[in-house]
Amino acid sequence: MSRMIRVGITHGDINGVGYEIIMKALSDERMVEMCTPVIFGSAKLMTYFRKMFDIEGFTYTVVDSVDDIIDGECNLVNISSEEYKVEIGQATDISGKAAVASLNAAVEAMKNGHVDVLVTAPINKKAVQSDEFNFPGHTEYLEEAYGNGYKAMMLMVGGDLRVALVTTHLALKDIAEAITKESIMEKVRSLHNTLRKDFALERPKIAVLSLNPHNGDDGLLGSEENDIIKPAVEESFDNKIMAFGPYPVDGFFSSKMYEKFDAVLAMYHDQGLAPFKALVAETGINFTAGLPYVRTSPDHGTAYDIAGKGIADATSMREAIYNAIDIYRNRMIYIKSKANPLKKQYVDRGGDKVVLDLTKDEITD
Repeated sequence: MSRMIRVGITHGDINGVGYEIIMKALSDERMVEMCTPVIFGSAKLMTYFRKMFDIEGFTYTVVDSVDDIIDGECNLVNISSEEYKVEIGQATDISGKAAVASLNAAVEAMKNGHVDVLVTAPINKKAVQSDEFNFPGHTEYLEEAYGNGYKAMMLMVGGDLRVALVTTHLALKDIAEAITKESIMEKVRSLHNTLRKDFALERPKIAVLSLNPHNGDDGLLGSEENDIIKPAVEESFDNKIMAFGPYPVDGFFSSKMYEKFDAVLAMYHDQGLAPFKALVAETGINFTAGLPYVRTSPDHGTAYDIAGKGIADATSMREAIYNAIDIYRNRMIYIKSKANPLKKQYVDRGGDKVVLDLTKDEITD
């Protein structure tokens, strides 16, 4: 009998809403009926926050190692016996250090097969910076951590709305230079693949947005649409990817044109995330596509302004867990469907040895 899907969960920034939304999301007893939650955090911090919020229905078991994870229960892997000083609502070196320790432990556990998917609570991007962690965010860190040439892609998911980005955590002044035909085609291809593999969409339709207002107004407001984006879309289509565009952003979202597509590719962070968050509210999540492992997260930050008040909404964290499980299952089905259970058969054709590939309707020399 196969084990339940194990969901690794990082505690994020300890001065934010991380522990609160984790406890609230896992307080529903039905959660452990569909997965085994594995929190990578501090037993002392969990005790501290559990007393602070007194969330009914939340129970957990502390284990010293990933080798001791108990399926069908909520586990807390105690990553450190260190006393982490909590300063609610503040970005501190200690909160950054604790966030990185949790993330490192969770990623290592996933690489070694102790957990199946990863859900990350929000971090403060400045607080985590150090000699050990020098990345703009989770996406870039995970791309480096997995290595082997994998390219991570930020994909925001909320119901049937999916928004991917060509550039992620980049200053606005640097975006135009980073928009190239090659970078767009790479993201279109990655988005196409993840829609098929992770969302079970056999022939997905992708809308590609413009960079400049009004699609550049035939070069009056910029030439990137005609010189870069349109050629990238056309070549992607020629490569049997159903990509369309570029579309001017304001009209695309205001007319609900996004409902006609399976995903949208935006050129930069706020171009995609601002309308996404306005449309899906608290149900949106962030999925890191393009990697060999599944990672999701809530689509909000540390929420320092409401931290410690007991009013944080755990919907996005709960949706991140649900989506991680669904994506993992879709991916396993896809991999199984593409596997070749039959060995290559050799046949004789006029004295020549040829290979019959039983996954295809053809014979090749």
